[in-house]
Amino acid sequence: VWIWATRVSGLPSEGEVISVGEGARTEAGELIPMAVKAGDRILIGKYSGSEVKIDGTEYLIMREEDVLGVLEA
Repeated sequence: VWIWATRVSGLPSEGEVISVGEGARTEAGELIPMAVKAGDRILIGKYSGSEVKIDGTEYLIMREEDVLGVLEA
């Protein structure tokens, strides 16, 4: 999940989902689709994901299970 996020020290952050992958796979190889989609506004925990900077813009890459909740879809 690619996220554009605003960090607030010590508090959960809010972000917008920019891009998602196809989902996870079960041991049997069946696809489990993502619950979040591009454009969703989500809550992110303080220490969730990995921050990256691309062309001067900061993004957060994280696993779907680290999303605390969807604010608006």
